[in-house]
Amino acid sequence: MSATTADAQAADAAAPAAPPDLSALLECRLGHAGFAAYLPVLQDPLKAVALGWRPLPQSNPFMLEYRLNTPVSVFGRTSDHIAFAGDGVVAVLDLAEPRVLARELQLETGVDTPEKAIFGREARASEVAGPDGRPGWIDSAVINVSNVDSHPGKTLTGCSYSLDPPEPAEPAAPGTETAAPSPGGAQPR
Repeated sequence: MSATTADAQAADAAAPAAPPDLSALLECRLGHAGFAAYLPVLQDPLKAVALGWRPLPQSNPFMLEYRLNTPVSVFGRTSDHIAFAGDGVVAVLDLAEPRVLARELQLETGVDTPEKAIFGREARASEVAGPDGRPGWIDSAVINVSNVDSHPGKTLTGCSYSLDPPEPAEPAAPGTETAAPSPGGAQPR
């Protein structure tokens, strides 16, 4: 093997893996691990730029926003504007009425007032082994559609991800414990 080939292989091994497909992430087709793969990008603006994202000024203190060099497809629409907020990612659509998309996606109503609309539906939930190796963790994804005051005339749509630990076992109620079986009757000798 030539030195050039060995150097190329070493560079490939050292290069970080590309994050998962952004459209799949927005449409809840990935799991929590797919969402977590983007966390290093959010912590380093240069990694975002390397993906073809331009960080935008924060018009909403709860969102990290980016302009994409290549638009992304989400639920049959395209956008070149995405945002990460908490445990989710959304596309910012040029759609003034979020209820239209919420009906198309058959989402449940969370809030529906003239000023605020929030719709959602669990897309999937599955039991997985958690970061501690124990089974019983729940990996879930929730499709959401909403509007927000900081982006008038826009609809935000995407996915929220969670990885929740198993519920702790509830202790038995007092007086309902089952007694250990009695030892066999003692026989006189």
